[in-house]
Amino acid sequence: MTRGILAGDVCVAPLALADWPFALLEWMLAVFGAGMDWLAGALGVRMLGYPYMQRAYLAVVCIGIVGPLVGTFLVHREMAMIGDTLAHTAFAGVAVGLFANGVLSVSVPPLATAMVVAMGTALLVELLVESADAHSDTSLAIVLTGGFAVGSVLVTATDGGIAVGIDAYLFGSLATVSTANVGLLLAMTGLVSGLVGAAYRPLLFATFDETAARAARIDVSSYNRLLVVLTAAVVVSAMQILGVILVAAMLVVPVAAAARVARTFKQSLLLAVLAAELAGVVGVTASYQYGLAAGGSIVLAAIAVYAGTLTVGRFRG
Repeated sequence: MTRGILAGDVCVAPLALADWPFALLEWMLAVFGAGMDWLAGALGVRMLGYPYMQRAYLAVVCIGIVGPLVGTFLVHREMAMIGDTLAHTAFAGVAVGLFANGVLSVSVPPLATAMVVAMGTALLVELLVESADAHSDTSLAIVLTGGFAVGSVLVTATDGGIAVGIDAYLFGSLATVSTANVGLLLAMTGLVSGLVGAAYRPLLFATFDETAARAARIDVSSYNRLLVVLTAAVVVSAMQILGVILVAAMLVVPVAAAARVARTFKQSLLLAVLAAELAGVVGVTASYQYGLAAGGSIVLAAIAVYAGTLTVGRFRG
């Protein structure tokens, strides 16, 4: 009898361990939702109490953190275009997933195929720049156009059958942000923040003086690969709400805005996060109020913040 109970406990334990991430996600969403419900009542703004808007706001908060964390290093390395390149190859990955689901009847999450394709592409671009003696802008242009070409071919190969499913990934949508998408963004926020924090010093050294970093025996190639893989992860995680076409903007525009007024790299990083959070909240609110595209609204808000910092910079100058 005791053996039976113990055996049952042993069987249940792995299930309980496997379920804890989902339980944690539900708890975090419940806490965030309770806070938003209180805010909705205090301000008299009903939309703050809608579950799908709460998910959208939490998603842009996460994007506002991870985008500048990675983008600040990219912009200062003059690699701003890599985000756009990976976004377009992620489009090909989404098309592969939808093609497999619709034509081959294979159940594959499009975000999973997008993640695999984007990370593979990130490593390919880094390999081309390091080993093929190719200029970075040339490599990025080739991969960008090639990725979008593959995606468009797969869409047309099905007589447009997957075009409806891919629209949400192209332009972003508040309504399609699911609990799973928010969970992915929360996980990416923790992962990216932890890795950038752990590798901050060598990443900073390699960003401003790669030759000196190599002379100091820092494995610059490995840190470069880490940066591009993190960029791919951020792009794929954020494209559900921003869309493939505009997701790269949140890696660049808030950073460009912060660079106009910041005096140090750390200050630039912090101000970029604040600019991204402001743009995200304003953009999501405008998207709901006026029925606009979420990605476009957020990016236009970020550009408005950038324009504001230009004005501040001129007065300070």
